[in-house]
Amino acid sequence: MDEDTIYSMLGGESAVRGLVDRFYDLMSELPAARPIRDMHPDDLTESRDKLFKFLSGFWGGPSLYIQQYGHPMLRARHLPFPIGDSERDQWMLCMTQAIDERVENKPLADHLKMTFQRTADHMRNQHE
Repeated sequence: MDEDTIYSMLGGESAVRGLVDRFYDLMSELPAARPIRDMHPDDLTESRDKLFKFLSGFWGGPSLYIQQYGHPMLRARHLPFPIGDSERDQWMLCMTQAIDERVENKPLADHLKMTFQRTADHMRNQHE
């Protein structure tokens, strides 16, 4: 695997999976994230797996998501869900905390947060 990929810098499969698992654990644990958690199925197994597969390829590792599901089409896949500023912020609360807990490399953590913030902002389909 290329040493210069985010996937490699994070530590590969186990680190990406750990970040995703912590993100979803926080979504279930943090009262402030309850509304966005309620948008997900009770069993988060598939959600965890899809985000892991997406991030794996997005960050330069194996293109697992594309192999199984085709092009991610993130915005289109999220259109059925009402996503406004509040939902974006709840999602970012969980992801930011997961990154803070799991990513020791501060410049990499900052880069991930900035990238996720842009993507989360792009997912909004409700304007308040």
